[in-house]
Order: sequence, then C-alpha cells, then structure tokens
Amino acid sequence: MTLRQGKVERKTNETSIKLELSLGKEGSFQGSSGVGFLDHMLELLSIHSGFRLNMEAVGDFDVDFHHIVEDIGLCMGKAFEEAIGDKKGIIRYGSIILPMDEALVLCIVDISGRSGYYTDLNFPTEKIGQFDSQLVDVFWQAFAQEARITLHIKQFSGENSHHIAEATFKGIGRALRKAVCVVGETIPSSKGVL
Repeated sequence: MTLRQGKVERKTNETSIKLELSLGKEGSFQGSSGVGFLDHMLELLSIHSGFRLNMEAVGDFDVDFHHIVEDIGLCMGKAFEEAIGDKKGIIRYGSIILPMDEALVLCIVDISGRSGYYTDLNFPTEKIGQFDSQLVDVFWQAFAQEARITLHIKQFSGENSHHIAEATFKGIGRALRKAVCVVGETIPSSKGVL
C-alpha cells in the first residue's frame, strides 16, 4: 500500500505554516505551533489517530492565538483531504465515546466529501491556561471544512476544561483512525463517489 500523505504550505499576513500529514499506524508529532496547549492537543491527536504530523508554524501571537489555531486547522484539513486520496476501500465512518476522567465526549466522523461541523461542547472556563477554550471549536470547524468531512462532537459530562478538550482531540483521533482504514477496493457510497 502506498504512503498516504498530504503537504500544505500557507502564508498570510497573519501566519506562516508548513505542514505534512501522513496516515500511518504509529502517530507522532514534530514541530511547534508556538502555542503550548495546542501542541499538547496535536500530540494527543497524532498518537491516537496514528497520523504523523510534521509542522513549522509562526503566527501573530501579539494579537492572540485565533489566527494560528484556525490556520493550522485549515492546513491539517487540506493535508488530510489530500492524503485520503480517492477514498477507495476506506471504512469511511468512525466513532467513539471517550472518557477523560470526569469528561465524557462522543466523537463521530464521516469522510463524506461534504463539510459539516456539529457540536455542543460546553467549557466551564473561558481559558485553559493562556488558551481560549472556544478555539477548540475554531480548530475543528476549520479542519472539517478543508478535510471535507462531517464531524459531530457531543459532550455528555465534564467539569474540567482541559479534560474536555483532551477527550475531544483523543476521541476525534480515534474516530479518524477507524474511518481511514482500508478494508476493500470500492468507494463506500451507493453513489460511487465521495
């Protein structure tokens, strides 16, 4: 089987990002976003998805973290869409209910070719350290948009914002890991295309 990978470079007045994503069996994260909490979440995502993520990123941190978080989400989504290729033989769907201590989050992925992001995450604090809690949604919205996937996240419980975010990134990683598995040779759709 050929290596499934995507490479993206994005340069704007707000950010500069070089990113390579490989869909493999053993995940790893190398590089830095310049945002400690995001790096922690990306490492968890990489490990639980089995994806290899290499990244160089610089952003306008004097403004805030919004631009870098959104643009990394866009780049990762685009790299994922490139890596998944023609989607022949993939399982297409993946889901998990993931616990992280008191937090319990349902993550569902459909590699549908249609962008959709549906969530009811409810963070009890506005910040996780210096990171705005709402940026978790910003990241996944951007990822789903460019990956052209449908992504559902439903939070059943959680009192600690860090744990809720962690359950989300680990859960989506696990759901993506299932969805990208190749088990056949045909497009998993009655339409014949995704």
